[in-house]
Amino acid sequence: MKRVVRKVLPDGSIGTVYPFHVSIEGLEKAVLFKDEEDYGIMVKYIAICAKRKNVIVVIYAVVSNHCHVAILSLTQKEADAYSEDIKKNYSQWYSRKYGAAAILRRNDSQALSIGSDWHLRNSLAYIPRNAHDNGASVTEYRWSGFRAMFSKNHESGFPVKNLTRRDKEMIMHTADSLKDVPWLIDGNGDLIPGSFCDSEYLEQVFNHDQAFFLKTIGSLNPAAVKEELVDGPRRMMTDNELFNYVNDTSKHWFSEEVTCLPLDKKYRLLSFVFRNRKTSIPQLARVFGLEREKVKAALDR
Repeated sequence: MKRVVRKVLPDGSIGTVYPFHVSIEGLEKAVLFKDEEDYGIMVKYIAICAKRKNVIVVIYAVVSNHCHVAILSLTQKEADAYSEDIKKNYSQWYSRKYGAAAILRRNDSQALSIGSDWHLRNSLAYIPRNAHDNGASVTEYRWSGFRAMFSKNHESGFPVKNLTRRDKEMIMHTADSLKDVPWLIDGNGDLIPGSFCDSEYLEQVFNHDQAFFLKTIGSLNPAAVKEELVDGPRRMMTDNELFNYVNDTSKHWFSEEVTCLPLDKKYRLLSFVFRNRKTSIPQLARVFGLEREKVKAALDR
């Protein structure tokens, strides 16, 4: 499998992109999506904001109080901007429709860099598995990108680029130009996932084997994966907890304990941990056994 790849981006340029896991949750687990219109709007913002921020959507899932998206992005900066743009756009939609301002103002939204093959496979399998949160089957859930995967005969629909300006604003809820997108909408006006998800990327991660993908989804421990991908990064660990996490990651990446790593590998791991866990420069210095100035310099690179 190839975790880091070269891809054609939405703006037409070609670049080396990295995988990120984006998650957005409502304030105090508030219900964000109350009807089919809300779900459909969020899926459209997933696509529209990706075009706007120049990232590639791989797979997504929208359930009642949160959503997950796997994307490919040039940098952490673009991934963060994408996460924030989705939050901003859906918050505006929710406020207009329900008259409830700031539903997402203090929500948890994050774009986590996916730094290992194991992490990537778990993330891509965990996302469609969220269908179970809405009491639905993974294979039949309407509001995820699952059905775009391992499907050689993608669904037909009406090209978004052929919508009139008025229809585009009514159906897609954006004033952005969409004249160059390959997206399709179905008879309900919903985006067809196969028209905007990069299924090829996911398929190669699972060795082009659909049974492997389904087996991975079925074998996940959802609580453990949620802690790894969503909850863990949002809470501050103790020094001992963070050291154990760093040491386990070091063994997984480099087959060595973190204390045995040369400085260049420590810096690689340091950057990953900083992006993926709630921590601080002093704590990282203690855990990695480095001076604070070296930690700061490594993160500023």
